[in-house]
Amino acid sequence: MEFSEVISKRRSVRHFSNKLAVSDSNIYALLAAAVSAPSAGNIQPWRFFVVRSTDARQRLAAALSQRWAAAAPVVIVVAVDPRPCAARFGDRGEYLYSIQDTAAAVTSILLAAVDQGLASCWIGAFNETAVAEAIGAVPPVTPVAVLPIGYSAESADRSARRPLDEVTTWL
Repeated sequence: MEFSEVISKRRSVRHFSNKLAVSDSNIYALLAAAVSAPSAGNIQPWRFFVVRSTDARQRLAAALSQRWAAAAPVVIVVAVDPRPCAARFGDRGEYLYSIQDTAAAVTSILLAAVDQGLASCWIGAFNETAVAEAIGAVPPVTPVAVLPIGYSAESADRSARRPLDEVTTWL
């Protein structure tokens, strides 16, 4: 698939097929895309929690207060360990670069999923402590994004986007 097609086909999907499994090779491809993302100082502060078992997905969905997420056959929680960024770049590294790095990894996962015919949704609204407990993340490792992944059971339309001239300033 051409990259421009991958970009145009990405959607936020909340309904997944329970008839199709996501293979380990699919997951490894998504994670390989994630670790290829840019990272400030090449520190790579991201941590990935792959949640596959039904019980673990249900615990995670309950912690998210978004039960629909348990229907995805796989959920990847992208977390950050801000310590190495803080050690190298101070407060800006801890509070900005580490989050930018994980956001880049998340975007790579979402686009790689489309390329493989998979669907996902970026969940960012959740209680960090509850999600960390559900996946066994030990502070200071902090969940940043939760990505339910599977084959879509819906035909999601592309949500409206603001016009470029409304969000762009040329200098």
